Amino acid sequence: MGNYKELLVWQKSVDFVTEIYTCTKSFPKEELYSLTSQIRRSSISIPSNIAEGHSRRSTLDYLQFLKISRGSCAEMETQLIISRNLNYLNPEEFEKLSGKTSEISKMLNAIITKLQSSPNP
Repeated sequence: MGNYKELLVWQKSVDFVTEIYTCTKSFPKEELYSLTSQIRRSSISIPSNIAEGHSRRSTLDYLQFLKISRGSCAEMETQLIISRNLNYLNPEEFEKLSGKTSEISKMLNAIITKLQSSPNP
């Protein structure tokens, strides 16, 4: 199975967390313990669950954690839409971050599909 750090989806999702932290620095201070915190936790959940699932060394466990990561992508997309609607993200930032969320989600879907179609999932 290799090391989870070698997975492109894990690498991209770690980079995504860094971008989220940078973008949310400009969010209003009153959002620090609500939307800012939630969006950061959602972003962190993506690579964290990839790593934890991969480290379990069980395909069924790995699949479950990949699905949790995929769910965090959907949560992230929702929070990005809310941030855009509140004008905390400009349209360009939103499109960039939303595109990266979508790309990571598609990569997770591909891994999930591959694992589910293997002889011993």
